[in-house]
Amino acid sequence: MNTVGVITVKIPDELEVRFRKKILEVYGPRKGALGKAITEAIELWLEKHEKSGEEK
Repeated sequence: MNTVGVITVKIPDELEVRFRKKILEVYGPRKGALGKAITEAIELWLEKHEKSGEEK
């Protein structure tokens, strides 16, 4: 059974609008598109920072 986590964040309004518009362009109005895009963004961020060994 797959489980999912819930993360609640606040981001600048302009960033949210840009992100949602791009999600609509890439995935269309499909259910789950926001979660898919955020998952992809987190995976890319982790790849970048895990490769560099960067910690702050």
